[in-house]
Formats: sequence, C-alpha cells, structure tokens
Amino acid sequence: MRIDFMKYLKTYNLIFFLFFASNLLFAQTGDEEAMLNQAKLRDQEQIDKALNGWWKDSQKDNANRLAWWTDARFGMFIHWGVYSLPGGEWKGKKVDGYAEHLMRKEKIFRAEYLDVAHQFNPIKFNADEWVKAAKTAGMKYFIITAKHHDGFALFDSKVSDFTLAKQSPWKHDPLAELQEACKKQGIKFGFYYSHAFDWEHPDAPGNDWEYNNPGGDKLLFGGANWFDRHPELLPNAVKYVNEKAIPQILELIQNYHPDILWFDTPGKLPLSENIRILEAIRKSDPNVVVNGRLARASNLNLGDYQNTADRPAEFFPVKGDWEAIPTTNESYGYSKFDKRHKTSAFLIQLLAKSASRGGNLLMNIGPKGDGAFDVADQKILTEIGKWMAVNSESIHGTSKTPLTLQPWGVSTQKDNKLYLHVFNWPSNGKLIVGGLQSEITKAYLLTVPNKSLNFSRVNPSDLEISVPKKAIDTASTVIVLEIKTPVKVDDVRLLSSASNTSNQLLAFDANLIGKGFKFGDGKPGRYYVEGFTSNAQEINWEFRLLKATTFNLLLKYSADNQNAGDFDVIVDGKVFKKSSAKTADRVDTVIEIDLADLSLNTGQHKISIKPSHILKIGLMRLMEIDLLVK
Repeated sequence: MRIDFMKYLKTYNLIFFLFFASNLLFAQTGDEEAMLNQAKLRDQEQIDKALNGWWKDSQKDNANRLAWWTDARFGMFIHWGVYSLPGGEWKGKKVDGYAEHLMRKEKIFRAEYLDVAHQFNPIKFNADEWVKAAKTAGMKYFIITAKHHDGFALFDSKVSDFTLAKQSPWKHDPLAELQEACKKQGIKFGFYYSHAFDWEHPDAPGNDWEYNNPGGDKLLFGGANWFDRHPELLPNAVKYVNEKAIPQILELIQNYHPDILWFDTPGKLPLSENIRILEAIRKSDPNVVVNGRLARASNLNLGDYQNTADRPAEFFPVKGDWEAIPTTNESYGYSKFDKRHKTSAFLIQLLAKSASRGGNLLMNIGPKGDGAFDVADQKILTEIGKWMAVNSESIHGTSKTPLTLQPWGVSTQKDNKLYLHVFNWPSNGKLIVGGLQSEITKAYLLTVPNKSLNFSRVNPSDLEISVPKKAIDTASTVIVLEIKTPVKVDDVRLLSSASNTSNQLLAFDANLIGKGFKFGDGKPGRYYVEGFTSNAQEINWEFRLLKATTFNLLLKYSADNQNAGDFDVIVDGKVFKKSSAKTADRVDTVIEIDLADLSLNTGQHKISIKPSHILKIGLMRLMEIDLLVK
C-alpha cells in the first residue's frame, strides 16, 4: 500500500497542534484556577486571623466606641485639596464629573499636578469659621479629606514629599487648626483617607496613564480583580501599603488623635490588604471609629458601621448602624460649574428620613480653592441651621422609628417620645398617624411645647391629631407624641385617602419574594430593585384604607438594555397585564406606566407584581408604584 507522506505529515502536524493547544488551554485554565484559589486562601487567612483574634477582641468595645456617633446622627464632610483650586476646569475646559477626580479625568502627570499644588494658597481658610458653620447647622462631627485619590496629603507627612507642607506656599497645618477648632466647639473630628487609590504613587493602584498600573479606567491586567489574576503585581501594591498608606494613617492617628477615620474604594486592593490596614489602625488606636468602606466583602463588614451609596435620594434597607453621604450639589470637590444645588428642604427631609431608619447623614461641602465656602453652600447651611436650632431634639440621640411608613412623612423615637416629621401638611387640620396602638399621654408641636394638641382614636390602630391649618415649617414641622412604652404598632401601613394626594410605594419598601433581588444605589432615578429574573419571584406591598377610595395607579421603572418583558399587576386578585421595555435612548431614563383607575374599599389590600414572560436577562428595574387619589 502506497502512503501519501505529505498528507500524513500534514495530518500529524494538525493532531500535534490540537494536542498541544488543548494542553496549553488546560494548563492556562488550571493556572488561573490555582491563582484564584490562592487568592481565596490569602484573603481567608486574614479573615480568620481577624475573626478569631484582634477584630473579635475589638468588637467587645464596639458599642462604647460608636456611642457618640450613633447619638450624633448628622455630620459635615469636607472634600478639599489641590483639585479645589482649578474647581472643575483644566486648561480652559470644563471637566464633567466629580471635581476631585480632576487628575484622573484629565490624565495629569505627577509633575504637572505639582505645578497646581505650587499655586495652592488658600488665604481665606479659617478653621474656626468652618467648624462654626458645621455646629450652627446642627452637625456633631466633622470629617475632612486628609488625602484623596490624587495622593496629595494635607499634612506634613514624613513618608512622602507629595504634601501641602512641602509643595504649597501656604505654610499652615489645616488639619491641626481644624482639630483645635473642633475641640473648642465640642465637635468630633476625623479624616477621610484614600488608602486604595493613589494616583501619584508608582506602586499604587489607579494611575494607568503615567505608570500603567492596574485599578484604573483602562481595566488593565484583568480589570477589577487584577490582584487575583495577576498576583505577580500585588507585591508592588503591598509595598505602597507598607511604605505610604499605613505609615500615613498612623501619622494621622498619632499626630491628630482623630475620633473617626473614613475610607473609600476598597475594591482597588484585595481584601487581605484592607484587613491588614484595619489591623494596624486597631493596634494603634482601639477607640477610633472606622467606617464601612475599608474592609468589606459580600457578607463581611469589619468596619464599625455600614456605608450606603453616594448622593442618595432614597435609602435602601440596611440592618444595623449605617451612614449616607449626600453632597449639596453633585460634585464632592468644589466645581465652579456645578450649580445643581439641592434645596435645604430636600436635605432636611433626607436627614429626617435617615434618622427614622436608624442611620446618620454625613453631608458634604466642597470649599473653594481659596478656602471660602461657596455662597450657595453657605445658604443651605444657614437654612438647615435655622431648622435644627428648634428641631434638633428630633434628630440627635434618636433611634429607628417603630412606626410603619406614613403618607405625611417619617418619624423618629427617643425614650418615651415619638417625633413626627410632617412633610405633607394636612389641609383639613387632621393628621392621621397610622398603626400607633400605644396609649398617648400628650401631643404638641416641638416648637410650642407648652400648648397641647387634641387627639383622639379613630380605631385601636390609628390616631387623629388636630393640628393648625398651616404648617410651621414647610420642610418639616415636628409634632411630639409622649407615649407609654414599649410602643405597640400595627405593621400594615395606612395610605391616605385625602383628595389629590399621592401615596408612594417604593420598591425599596416592598416585600421581596424569592432570591436574587438587588437594590439600586438610591440616587435620583436609581432607587430601584433589580434582579427580577424568574417567574417565581414577586414584589408586593400590603396596606390599609380607612375609607373607600378611587386611585389612579402609576408604575415607574428605570430603563436599561438588560431588562424587558411582560408582567402581571395583581390588586386583591384582579390582574392587569402590562409590559416593560427600554423605550428611551439613554439608560436610567425613568419610564412611567399608567396601570389603571381603581376603586378600593375600606380595609386591607395587597398589590403584587409578578413576571409572566421575561424577554431579556430580567423583567425591569422597578422603582415604585404611586396611588394617586382621584
């Protein structure tokens, strides 16, 4: 038999190539799995060391350490640094986004950034005035950026030359001056420190324009989990942590004795490094409060409390102690172009909402490069201060409300007092408090404590209070109820039947049936529930009515490219079939669907949303259902 040698050779080469390629692929897959397993072991080693040792010991004093913080409820956040001088402008061009991210947004090299630092001379800075503004606004603690992501320290660090003391013509120690001012005025004091991002340091994560480092916008070396996929790069970051981050944090602790330390963006470093940093802090000062953005994973938070998202409009459910960080406009650092300031009423109501849910509000101000506050920020602080001057009792030292949600506002509690923060004042002079079953001994306006308000029982669960026809404060008028404790409540919320009112049923406040749901971050247009991926899931709300009412039902969701489908809206068994889809060019556009006009009788009701046909990854990112009284 004659053999075609060339054909045989080609066939052999092909088989050899396929064998080699498959083995190479297996080896690569095996290597990657091995690296990921090593990463898990690396993190787990630090977790075990913490949970079985130093962290476990530190938790014995957690309540005492947090006592002042939980009592405070309201604090001032300050983002201020070299970036404040250009104020959102670079080489004559407006720079969008957070002004404190100027270095990253414009890909500025270290040397050029130092040119800006050499001009940083904030002659209008006055520590006493800053702290006084916070105190007058009713704030109990004060946190300033000692080092932000740009890596520039506002103190005389011995481990770096990238500092205010070494690079600025302004020969001050603003941190020492602020510490002294806070001490004089009875305000707790602390620092924001960017431990995981450092754009000036050649070994730190973040700077991918000058150093080609991981952790930046280019998503180099595997993107977010670069330290697991490329462990050979981790020693550089460890070197940065050992030689700059930890030493500077210890300098802050030893030189200024802060009451609180605030960290951010922990995902830029592996969990093991974040835990190491926390261990160094705990060894240096067991009493300093540490926020929840240093050492956390999916089901682990080694901080003293939890942090929610930036710039919130609504709050997703959080268990335990937590803190939210709104800013007066949209940028945290000063931007001369950002005129999108919130109203003082919005921020006052946000403060009351956070306290009612057992959280703190750390409100940010971005001072200008010359050290002065923007006029719009001063106005907001002044107006909040006027409200807090007569209503602070309803915020400081309060705890999460025992009452269910109310159509007129929110409530807080302190000892035997319930504080009703009424945002929507009843035009008929009758305020209905839903679900309060406890005996009431007295009712009065917080600003007029010597004049009692009349009240009576509507039924065993609901109370009616006679109030003035006009609200004392349109942002929030506070009514105090003195009650017999412990508080007894009906957990089913009562909706308003008053003409032309709207009852807002947030997805954040719904009953979520099934697994896989996730919360949006709570920013405007992003207070949604997503992960609606199965026909077995359900979102529902239960509520009560005191009288028969006709409503117009509206549904709102946030549009995106990943969700669309058909769903049923079920009201007491009656089914309305609807569809969701992306109907706008821009993601996060709020879509509103008119569901139906519906008449409901006195008593308890239930609205449910169930998928019937999911067309994409999920059904929709549900925000709320509104029941508008007709």
